[in-house]
Parts: sequence; C-alpha cells; structure tokens
Amino acid sequence: MSADPLNAPGLPGQITASDAQTAGTSLEQRALALNEAFGAADVVARLTGAAATAHGRLVFTTSFGLEDQVLTHFIIAAGLPVEIVTLDTDRLFPEVHALWKETEAHFGARILPFYPRHDAVEGFVSAHGLNGFYTSREARKACCDIRKVEPLGRALAGADIWITGLRADQSAARGGVRFAEAEAARGLIKLSPLLDWSRDRTLAFAKANGVPLNPLHEKGFVSIGCQPCTRAIRPGEHERAGRWWWEDDAAKECGLHVGPDGKLTRAKPASLGASA
Repeated sequence: MSADPLNAPGLPGQITASDAQTAGTSLEQRALALNEAFGAADVVARLTGAAATAHGRLVFTTSFGLEDQVLTHFIIAAGLPVEIVTLDTDRLFPEVHALWKETEAHFGARILPFYPRHDAVEGFVSAHGLNGFYTSREARKACCDIRKVEPLGRALAGADIWITGLRADQSAARGGVRFAEAEAARGLIKLSPLLDWSRDRTLAFAKANGVPLNPLHEKGFVSIGCQPCTRAIRPGEHERAGRWWWEDDAAKECGLHVGPDGKLTRAKPASLGASA
C-alpha cells in the first residue's frame, strides 16, 4: 500500500493528501478533490485514498447484500480503520442474521448493530397494525424512517466519511451516483467505491475470493431488505423490482439515500457506464 495514496503513480488528478485537506473546508470541495483523484481509480485506491484524507471516523453501513459483502472484503483486506455497522430493523430474513454471524467469523471482525427505537416501533404498530406499511406509501415511508433512517442517523453521528455499496446500474434513480458526494444534511462525505461495477462483475469477484454470500441470492432475491417488503424478482425484471413491489414507481428507495425532497440525492444522468 502506498504511504501516500493520493500521490500514487498513474492516478488521475495528481494531488496530495494535504492538498485535499486544505483545498477548502466545504464538503463540496472535498468531494470534488476525491472525485478528481479517484473517480477513475480502482476500489482499493478509492478506499485507501479517501481514508488518507479523513477528518474523523469512517463508517461503512452493511446490509449483507452482494455489494456490501465485497466491500467488507476490501476494507478488511486493506486493514482500513473503518467501523462496520448494520441496521437491524427487527424484520430481517433469518438468512441475513445467519450471514451476519458467518461474516464476522470469516473476516474476524465485529459488525456493530443499530436497532430502531422500541417506542417508535410500538407507536407505528399501534397506529397502523403490524404490517401497516402495505396500506399506503406514506405508511411505508414512516416505517422505513423508524426502522432504517433514524438508526442510520445514530450510526453516522460524528462520522466524517460514510461508505456505501451503491452501484450506478442498480436503478435509474442511482444512475448519477459519483464516487464521492457531499452529504450536507449529515455533514459528511458519502463514498460509493463500487459505483461503476456491474452486478455480474461484483458476483464474479465474490465467488473468486470466497466472500460469504446470502443463499437467497440464488433463489431470485437480488436486492434484499426487510422480509415483508422483499420478494424474488421474475425473469427480465430489474434487480430492485422485488423491493416494495406493490408501489408502482421506479424509484425504489427506503430513505437512506434520498434528500428532503424524497429524491435520490445528487442523482443526474450518468456519465459513467457500468463496467462488465
């Protein structure tokens, strides 16, 4: 590993770690510097380069999906000082909990849980019923806010960099994702190191490197969330078609990656095509 990843030979945008830290105090300037330096770099360079410029804690949120398992592999292999956390919604598949245990044993790392506030869950179920999220989009979003968004806020409290498993080709709404984004509302930099990887490439890497995977993937569950809100996809369907399938819009998001307007933050027409 280069002692100064931002000055690694052959990387675009030859800037130093000091340059990235002093170019400006705004998140937008930091994100721009990271994109210039590592937007076309490989995953290891993206992760190590960003870590070298961090002003504080680095947090990776995993849901134990394909992309998250691959990123866990990269983070552990590189020995990066990244906190790996997960949001346990209390409605996960049993296979996810089994994979959680297997992942900790495989990588020799502890994955820290964040749970929803019990009083908020009790209030939602009292008002809407156990599966009240099926009744309206508003109720579904309220459930996601309680079980995912609020716990995420606690997980990221005080963090400087948030690492995610977003890929640009996962949905039309995610097509404009960049490696580094300024998350002004949370006061941090959000990274998507696998943004230009295709699902096929990610799966091939996982299998070649013995990365533990959820057996539900082999049963058509491509994007896996809470059990009541996830189904297997049918032949020809997009990979996120199995999430909140009773809603008829294409922007299938729970709220973790959207702004106050309900849209994926910073999404715009993609300039990077997903690699095979």
